[in-house]
Amino acid sequence: MRRILPSEYRAHLERREDTGAGGTGPAVTFRSIVIGLAFCVLIAVCVPYGSMLIRGSRMGLSSATPAAFFALFLLLLFVQPLLRRLSAGWALRRGELIVVFFMMMVASAIPTRGVMGMLLPMISGHDYYATPENRWEELVHPHVPEWMVVDDAGAALLFFEGGGAVPWEAWLPALASWAVFYLGLYLTQLCALVLLRRQWVERERLAFPMAQVPMAMLEGAGRRWLPPFFTNPLTWIGISLPLVINLFNGLSKYDAAWPSLRLSESFLVFGIPLNVSVNFLILGFSYLIGSSVSMGLWFFYLLHKVQDHVFHLFGIRGYEQSVGDWSQPGVGHEMTGALAVLFLFGLWTARGHLRQVLAKAFGRAPDVDDSAEIISYRAAVLGLAAGVAIMSIWLWRSGLPALVVPLVVACALVLFIGLARVIAESGLPTVTPAMIPAGFVLSGVGAPALGPAGLVALGYSYIWTGDFLVFMSAPLANGLRLASDTGPRRRRISGAVALAMVAALAVSCWFLLELAHQHGGINLHSQYFKSFATRPAEFAAKQLVAPVQLSTEGWVHTGAGAAVMGLLFLARQQLAWWPLHPIGYPVAMGWAMNRLWFPVFLAWAFKVLVLRFGGARTYTRSRPLFLGMALGQIVSGGLWLLVDGFTGKVGNVIPVY
Repeated sequence: MRRILPSEYRAHLERREDTGAGGTGPAVTFRSIVIGLAFCVLIAVCVPYGSMLIRGSRMGLSSATPAAFFALFLLLLFVQPLLRRLSAGWALRRGELIVVFFMMMVASAIPTRGVMGMLLPMISGHDYYATPENRWEELVHPHVPEWMVVDDAGAALLFFEGGGAVPWEAWLPALASWAVFYLGLYLTQLCALVLLRRQWVERERLAFPMAQVPMAMLEGAGRRWLPPFFTNPLTWIGISLPLVINLFNGLSKYDAAWPSLRLSESFLVFGIPLNVSVNFLILGFSYLIGSSVSMGLWFFYLLHKVQDHVFHLFGIRGYEQSVGDWSQPGVGHEMTGALAVLFLFGLWTARGHLRQVLAKAFGRAPDVDDSAEIISYRAAVLGLAAGVAIMSIWLWRSGLPALVVPLVVACALVLFIGLARVIAESGLPTVTPAMIPAGFVLSGVGAPALGPAGLVALGYSYIWTGDFLVFMSAPLANGLRLASDTGPRRRRISGAVALAMVAALAVSCWFLLELAHQHGGINLHSQYFKSFATRPAEFAAKQLVAPVQLSTEGWVHTGAGAAVMGLLFLARQQLAWWPLHPIGYPVAMGWAMNRLWFPVFLAWAFKVLVLRFGGARTYTRSRPLFLGMALGQIVSGGLWLLVDGFTGKVGNVIPVY
């Protein structure tokens, strides 16, 4: 048995006291809810303001939820000491801070790319951008359910061009109908992840790199003026590296005389184009994951690039099929097949745990303890069924054929849960699929099987499954990992999370509508209000004019991706020397790896060298340096956004994803 060090025992006692496990109080309190909601409202307002008006650092553009990290940084360094100075009892305990951060992560996934930046332009763009040339009034409008969109050309004109008050009577019916859908979507994701939490956190012990940063920041919080994380010199060295570099890059936007430090270059290596960049956020997170995971990520990416180059040299081309935006035929099918195997293999690995869950849910195993979950197993099983039912009925009512609805929902769940697991293991804040459900379903069954109404309904699925830069299951998974470190009475956390979702949805919807009607949406952000706004109608119109047929070749590629992923899992289980984690295979096919592979490689190389020459103790001591790097990149973006807001500078973007 390993001897417990005195420092570890003291940390354990601090966690017990700070989270309420030692009897000092619960994690969910009135003040934690109030403070959490206040920060959620700030995030719902500041994230779209920074993105649309300041056009600076995009604090809501990745599943790392950088806005929440920056808010926690400010809370711990400024708000907590102030509260403690006013009264020692006013400072939030560690458990309360976890609840506040969980709420902020959820809120960060809503204001722009996560929900509102997609939803509002897409449910109104079909009217504003309809022209005689694109024939949308003839092809698309007759098949769009009135309750699903803003069916008022005048309201759409005000939204995109501004110049008047928000006509709420035109917006509320569509917003209410989409609120029902998001209720089902978020209920499904939350309940599914609650059912998998114990398997991922306690049995498989996934790394959860994004959760490790706030866990380190919150260690000892509530008992001291500053948590030990912020008194470690290595932490500040790590934070300082991106701060200094981004100081030069930010100042260069104000004065061209300041040098700009480029951290990204493109090279041709044996004719293969490669992007080599240094991203401190990725470097920090990737240092916290297993070496086999990081090696799998960069190795499979390079293998994928070599394969593409060889195919190009020999004139081998993938089949061409127009299945819409965000979907790449061939490689997209392969990635979908691989993610499906990842999803199913995860369920198979968790079969023992899931049997206990179902037995507990239906009263056949009263001894199974589910008190560690924020929702009881019975409530989670029923909630999962209810969420899937709400989504399915809503999609059927929107126009999708009843036989196609299960395929759409299944594809979405594979991506939401599968990519959440990828993020929990790899720490990549941006994991993008090469094919979304709309493209896969269109290729899998063909446009004729969907019919005009089904094609229109499938086009509007772009709102919730079109872009995966931000999706709710990632912050939910990381939040549930953090909640595992709180004390008793965790069930109240589910209520806090629900309040955060409702507050962020309501406030960000109101603020973005007001912003668009004051300035005109087309003047705020061209991607949201010009490009994204047209995607659903463009998708449907294109298929109505030139329908895609069922693709046997697409199913073959899907099967090939599934077979390769299955063989990789088999090799990992049967070959002790196998060095590559299978998770790298599907991730390598997403476009985001073009700029992420090199910092993952650097982190892998640093970790291998540290473990080889310094051992586990040196690696443990070096972790604050890399935790600081990840946090420092986010803090750089947040600080420059504040500076730009006061100075009026526009376009000073510091990457935080």
